[in-house]
Amino acid sequence: MTSKKNPREQARLKRKKRIRTKVKGTPDRPRLTVFRSAKHIYAQIIDDTRGVTLAASSTLLKDPDLDEKSGGKVQSAERVGERIAREAMERGIRQVVFDRNGFIYHGRIRAVADGARKAGLDF
Repeated sequence: MTSKKNPREQARLKRKKRIRTKVKGTPDRPRLTVFRSAKHIYAQIIDDTRGVTLAASSTLLKDPDLDEKSGGKVQSAERVGERIAREAMERGIRQVVFDRNGFIYHGRIRAVADGARKAGLDF
């Protein structure tokens, strides 16, 4: 970490490092990781043993369901969670471990998790 970074970002990266020592994605239970920027939200399902991304979704995709103007950021985040769960189910993934990536489990991060659970993922 460099000293030029925002102290909040440094704290998040410290939390992320602490979380990642405990949360590992396996072929049986891959890791569902979420990244939140100011405008967008990104979700990936990763198998850490092979270092492969199995599925991904974000608000950047040109999908009318994920349009931010239709309901705001939290609703868009929930739809990203539902979409990543559908992609996972198509690939035969039913169970994942959730990696909040150092972000506090609130707002858009929680919305992604709730959307994924609602669509059938188990974690």
